[in-house]
Amino acid sequence: MLAATEKIRLYRQMLLIRRIEERVAESYGEQKIGGFTHLYIGQEAVGVGCLSVLNADDYVMSTYRDHGHFLARGGDPKKFMAELFGRRDGICKGKGGSMHLADAEHYFFGGTGIVGGNIPIAAGLGFACHYREDDRVVMCFFGDGATNQGVFHEGLNFAKLWNLPVIFVCENNFYGIGTGVSSSSSLSDVYKKAQGYGMPGYRVNGMDVLEVRQTAEEVVRLVRGGAGPALIEARCYRYQGHSMTDPGRYRARAEEELWRKRDPLPRLAKHLLDEGHVSSERLDELDREIEELCEEAVRYAEASPEPELSALTEDMYVNRYPSDPHA
Repeated sequence: MLAATEKIRLYRQMLLIRRIEERVAESYGEQKIGGFTHLYIGQEAVGVGCLSVLNADDYVMSTYRDHGHFLARGGDPKKFMAELFGRRDGICKGKGGSMHLADAEHYFFGGTGIVGGNIPIAAGLGFACHYREDDRVVMCFFGDGATNQGVFHEGLNFAKLWNLPVIFVCENNFYGIGTGVSSSSSLSDVYKKAQGYGMPGYRVNGMDVLEVRQTAEEVVRLVRGGAGPALIEARCYRYQGHSMTDPGRYRARAEEELWRKRDPLPRLAKHLLDEGHVSSERLDELDREIEELCEEAVRYAEASPEPELSALTEDMYVNRYPSDPHA
């Protein structure tokens, strides 16, 4: 039975992601954020639920839709916003931007702008765990579009061949940019693709953080225990377009309205109220706390200086090892 304090923590994390992404959308419209920006709004339950069951030194790989994963992994909201603003105090000194967040302190090995490009890297990290004979696991997130890329099949094949401790998490929001999954994949039940590589596949309701967490907890336990890799398909829905420049007109209004009724935040809020874990006043208080945190993040980003011109030639090569020899 999950403790009430943990359920509230999950709600707070999802609320933080939702509210700060709303501020990202505003800042993008004000031209304070450049480049491609992909929002995670609607999918918060997947990242929060999955990442809540990892150890602090487990590895995480993300996609270009990486904001939610970064924050759910414990990333600093202020450094997050400064990064999107392209400022020197960003988590990557303003050089990574929205699609390439990385946080070595939290073993978050970052997002990638290449569809499926993180999958073979995750397999490589899994091989490192196998080689060192430690008990770490790797959790790799990607979208449904990545499952038709060659590296998806190569990555899963390699991971199973070596029985590596990798959990592949497909956030199936049913659209690869504007193309429906049923129009691009001959097998739209993504979790069944695991069968081709002799690994277990799981399908969860990605709009229910408690269900996601329960499944992820069991999968992580098995993988960490030596059972080999696994694939989780979390069916979810992004409420925004593919990116900030996408109006999303390829989706029917009725479809959007149906999925908005399944919003993971009100769903968990109702559960917390019904179970007597919180009062409506406490939920309002949490919302105010998060709003202030988001305001602080924006102020921090705006106050952070622009990188100097000399920063263009910095960090081109790695010439030192991190303090953790296993990082």
